[in-house]
Amino acid sequence: MSTDSPRTGGRGSREELLARVVAESRRHYAGHSLFNQALAERVGLHPTDLQCVALLDLEPGPVSTGDVARLTGLTSGSATRLVDRLVKAGVVERLADPGDRRRSLVALAPDARARLGEAWETPGRAFGAVLEGYADAELAVIADFMRRAAEVGRAQAERLRSGD
Repeated sequence: MSTDSPRTGGRGSREELLARVVAESRRHYAGHSLFNQALAERVGLHPTDLQCVALLDLEPGPVSTGDVARLTGLTSGSATRLVDRLVKAGVVERLADPGDRRRSLVALAPDARARLGEAWETPGRAFGAVLEGYADAELAVIADFMRRAAEVGRAQAERLRSGD
């Protein structure tokens, strides 16, 4: 079966296509890192702090500082310092844990969600415009690849931190 198709420009073997995917993935990561840095500067946060905020925004509700550590891959002490910075910046708030009065939970501050959403508005439209060019079946493949690649990234980060 040939790998030539309109999507690949009629070029190349599977090996060449895989090499192209790897190269474009590296470019995507670099582009995302540059974008994250610029957006963080725009909203007055450190890039790591902005990544944490983005992850918190994906959570269905408030999370513990331990959850912040798990989401970000930070140690518990680093996650505590991160949360302290975000509280000081007014981006997150600590809430009493209804299940354990000794613990607090972390949630995005409502005004921060609106402020960050505003900063994301133009880039979000630009990224959305890219996706408009794909059929639903292609979007499903892209979403699946991104989910799987993120899982591999998290697993490899954990492996590297553990010294393997």
